[in-house]
Amino acid sequence: MSKKNVYIGALGIGGNFPVRVESMLRTPLADIKACMTELTGLEREGCELVRVAFPDPGSAKNLSRLISLSTVEIMADIHFDHRLAIGAIDAGCRSIRINPGNMGGRKKLKELSDLVVEREVLVRIGANAGSLSSSQVERAGRDIAKALSDTVSEQVFALQDNGVDRIIISAKSSSPQVTLKANTFLASKFQYPIHAGLTEAGPTERGIIKSSVALGTLLGAGIGDTIRVSLTGRATDEVKAGKRILQALGIRRFEPELISCPACGRRRVDVAFLVELIEPLLKELSPETTVAVMGCEVNGPREAAGADIGVAGTPAGIMLFSRGESRGVCRLEDLSETFLSLCREGGLLR
Repeated sequence: MSKKNVYIGALGIGGNFPVRVESMLRTPLADIKACMTELTGLEREGCELVRVAFPDPGSAKNLSRLISLSTVEIMADIHFDHRLAIGAIDAGCRSIRINPGNMGGRKKLKELSDLVVEREVLVRIGANAGSLSSSQVERAGRDIAKALSDTVSEQVFALQDNGVDRIIISAKSSSPQVTLKANTFLASKFQYPIHAGLTEAGPTERGIIKSSVALGTLLGAGIGDTIRVSLTGRATDEVKAGKRILQALGIRRFEPELISCPACGRRRVDVAFLVELIEPLLKELSPETTVAVMGCEVNGPREAAGADIGVAGTPAGIMLFSRGESRGVCRLEDLSETFLSLCREGGLLR
């Protein structure tokens, strides 16, 4: 991950800090009640940074209220008007997302930069492939990834010239290949933290698959300090997906690991049904726990011998096992109670 640490309030990003999971409110600031409902759901899901669109100065009062009520840091998303960025900072926002190139010229960017430095505000530079001008693309030889990284570099230099050094950089495309290439270049050039993700990744299943490919590759290469899985759907789904990508890569651990077999002709039980029965119980367990749900005694304690606790179908009923050793058999209707009892005995509960 990046070598430079930055802070949004008490939230540390980059360096030795964990890779942060973020999302963005779908609700306009004009509807503050709905904003708070959505924000509460994100907080409950474990979101660590929430971006909110700030399109007009009339929303400043609601932005200020949102910031004051939130336990999660808020980043204001600004476009085309440096006065909106100033308004967001005056409303109490400790981080803003801007494109320095569309802040109205050098004089206006300097005015904003002076306030950013004075208030110790973090600036995220955001460049998306869809917002590149034709001249930027032509200068890069029509290489979109190069155009993205060149644009972000120009924006970084513009802020640095104005004394701003609390920076996160971001270069996004809906193409995993373009996103990978642009961010790989930026990571080799700058020590600032990188916000990683695809833009317009798509609806839930498609978006998660594309984002997993891109984020898995970047994070596996040590690139990325905050992530967002941008989905057409609920913001909470973005947070769930982001956390599970990080957990699958072994970068962070948020919840018990659940492994289950795909089922085959040897199965002694409906594996999908068994998963539905066990999955709600995971919230009772320590995040470090590994749970296995297997269809038969062959795939049970043998193939899932590494599981702290597991269940498998057998001719005699549901077998429970731990670390490859059988812990008895129970009826399906008694499984939840027996499962939690064994977890309690084994010190696996939260």
